Amino acid sequence: MSTTEVSPARPAAASGAGPSPARRTRTFEQANRRLKWGMLAPALLFVGLMIVFPLVYTLNLSLTDAFGAVNAGKGHVGLRNFTDALGDTRRFWPAARRTVLFTVGAVVLETALGLALAMLMRKTFRGMRWVRTVLIIPLLTTPVAIGILWLLILDPTNGIANHLLTGIGLPRQDFLGSVSQSLPTLMLIDVWQWTPMMTLLLLAGLTTLPAEPEEAARVDGANGWQRFRHVVLPMLGPTLATALVLRAVDALKTFDILYATKGAGGGSDFEVETLNVYAYGLTFDYQEYGLAAAVLVLFTLFIVGVVVLLRRRGGRKAA
Repeated sequence: MSTTEVSPARPAAASGAGPSPARRTRTFEQANRRLKWGMLAPALLFVGLMIVFPLVYTLNLSLTDAFGAVNAGKGHVGLRNFTDALGDTRRFWPAARRTVLFTVGAVVLETALGLALAMLMRKTFRGMRWVRTVLIIPLLTTPVAIGILWLLILDPTNGIANHLLTGIGLPRQDFLGSVSQSLPTLMLIDVWQWTPMMTLLLLAGLTTLPAEPEEAARVDGANGWQRFRHVVLPMLGPTLATALVLRAVDALKTFDILYATKGAGGGSDFEVETLNVYAYGLTFDYQEYGLAAAVLVLFTLFIVGVVVLLRRRGGRKAA
């Protein structure tokens, strides 16, 4: 008697009934997305705690009449602090004007000198390593120390600057002791400190430029200025725009060297009082926290506007 053997059913995997390749791909992408957000979560939490929260708190404080102590009872006053600040022609608007003058003057000089030095250092020469080392020394020094150093150098009585001036037959200058000379002097100090940064940024951009366009212009008979104006400068545009944005934002926020050299209020006649110094005085000297917060909010909006303007102009030039 013959028996018929029935073969056992094969597993589903063997019969090809497993997940399709498209489904496996989607599962992998979902897992990868979850992993990505999981790894980004600590950084996002840090940004939220250290940046977003202070901004929101400052904005809320600017809408109150906080005075004397931040934690004291305070009521919301709407936009009164903003109208008070914008209507202050004695301190706010002069401080805003000085902020713009200081930033424009310093950044223009730093960009021009930085570009000139970068072009000179574009080609290697003997002692280039030492030149670069000396160039970055101002960047390694804290602004407060730089302020104290220049206070000693520019001292009207015993400073070496006036000794040099009298040595060549020029009259002594008050420099930081003068109401009219203080702001230009601090611009030059800022130029001394931050021109090396512009030089290094622009030099890095120059080293990445292709040599062929400039060589072609040289073969066509273009002189050095024409090659720089019509070949090098347009190619350097994106790097130059980025350097300008970084330096302009940093110059707008300058505080420590102003406070270290001129003290509270930016001098006896507020001669170097910028918006940063003004907000500091409102906070720690007069304890007008609501008004100070409003000034800082306006200042932040101003900085954002400057960044957007510079980026748009830089983008049009790059295009």
